[in-house]
Amino acid sequence: MNSPATTKPRLDVIIVGAGFGGMYAVYKFREMGLSIQAFEAGGNVGGVWYWNRYPGARVDLPSIDYSFSFSKEVEQEWTWSEQFAAQPELLRYINFVADRLDLRKHFQFNTRVTRAEWDEKQAIWRVTTDKGEVYEATYCIMATGPLSIPKDPEIPGLERYKGELYRAAKWPEKEVTYAGKRVGIIGTGSTGIQIVQEIGPKCGELFVFQRTPSFTMPMRNQTLEPEYVAEVKRNYPGLREAARNSAVGGLRPQSTRAFFSVTPKQRIALLEDAWKQGGLAMLGTFSDLLVNAEANEHVAEFVRGKITDVVRNPVTAEKLKPKGYPIFARRPCLDNTYYDTFNLPSVHLVDCLEDPIIEITQKGVRTESGEIELDMLILATGYDGLTGALLAFDVVGRDGLTVNKKWAEGARSYLGLMIAGFPNLFMTTGPNGPAALANIIAISEHDVNWIAALMEHMDRQKKATVEPSVEAEDAWMNLVYQLAGRTLVSKAKTWYVGANVKDKPQGLTLFTGGFHKYREHCAAVVQDNYRALTFGAFE
Repeated sequence: MNSPATTKPRLDVIIVGAGFGGMYAVYKFREMGLSIQAFEAGGNVGGVWYWNRYPGARVDLPSIDYSFSFSKEVEQEWTWSEQFAAQPELLRYINFVADRLDLRKHFQFNTRVTRAEWDEKQAIWRVTTDKGEVYEATYCIMATGPLSIPKDPEIPGLERYKGELYRAAKWPEKEVTYAGKRVGIIGTGSTGIQIVQEIGPKCGELFVFQRTPSFTMPMRNQTLEPEYVAEVKRNYPGLREAARNSAVGGLRPQSTRAFFSVTPKQRIALLEDAWKQGGLAMLGTFSDLLVNAEANEHVAEFVRGKITDVVRNPVTAEKLKPKGYPIFARRPCLDNTYYDTFNLPSVHLVDCLEDPIIEITQKGVRTESGEIELDMLILATGYDGLTGALLAFDVVGRDGLTVNKKWAEGARSYLGLMIAGFPNLFMTTGPNGPAALANIIAISEHDVNWIAALMEHMDRQKKATVEPSVEAEDAWMNLVYQLAGRTLVSKAKTWYVGANVKDKPQGLTLFTGGFHKYREHCAAVVQDNYRALTFGAFE
């Protein structure tokens, strides 16, 4: 038991995380007049964008869309320079928001929460940090995000490697040089693709270790002209409303056109147009690409053909073609020159399905065919997604139940926002909401607003605690599983389904019905006067 000297005065709200969800939570609850304290393991605000300093890091949603909507002042005062902002500009934006709204004073940085425990008798959350401090609060908000716990590859020998070792998710602030060096990169998801196209021309030699190739499409990034930016600023209210009412929580064009409703010639013309537009235009070209496997395969084959058009070595081109899973079932990637990079004589593709990695050695990587010596090894092997952050420390609810035990067979919650058995605990962008399938900022703002409205309801009704009923949680999870069974997203081995982490429960627990429908479900709970929730009175 911690001594009374280490325990701080009781607060209304504790917030964990300084990404978009944590920043907005701090702003919202502060404006409600509540006492708050927020914690962040990093040295500043930004969440994943604070850590993601790797070469080529860039958002894959339009910048005007990937931004806060709650502050009209921020919208008008900030100007984006590119259609798809790079990490330095994103971090400048995040810091601008923190400065403009004076958010930093509410955060304790370089501080990791090690335990959060519910005290049933006092009806409080008791939160312990790695500094030995104990904080108490009525509510606890886990704004830890779906991607915040990096994952090393499950390859023996990593600790033996003597060369330069870099992890994409924890990239150093110092400058890294590649000239004349033999560099290896493990991982060809979105991060790996961005790194390869950025450093490929700079290395002495680059070895790309690929197990599962990703579908990637041209980004077609553009500098934003002042006239266009002015138009956007004048029209932000309508743009934000359109985003909130879309399936993806954003402004990407979406069609109601089914793939087989148009002729083969028309389909090709539409796909060619989407390819020229760039971005994720192709995903919105037809309405049924994630439910109709035959339509999906047609689009996948179109993209594979584009790889043949770019990569000159036919053997390399064939190995780069994703097969065996539906397009868009893995996270869709955007690139500028990824496939062109493999035309450089100094860039080598190592097909780890054909020539598996056996171990990491002192000098490099050993595959079945032999050792590849490296001066530098880069790990772009992703995250323990969706649940990793909340399972990384002890979260203890009623009767000693931990989130780890509750989620032993997979994540379970109500609306991705609350967990039965954990009163007054909330999540933003939780693993049973739309999370990774929609605009993370739009979800974060929605979730915080919903939580805030519930707190105000409790204040009016003089209620001390709230949690979902077991029946409500079960019903929500049944809906999540039912929807997951209809989508092709579940047909690929990805971090969406936990396939990238050894011994992790497998299954698609994301809400796949679209952000607009998710909002409707959340609104229905309010309209039903929160009858799905169980409230406790003050003693």
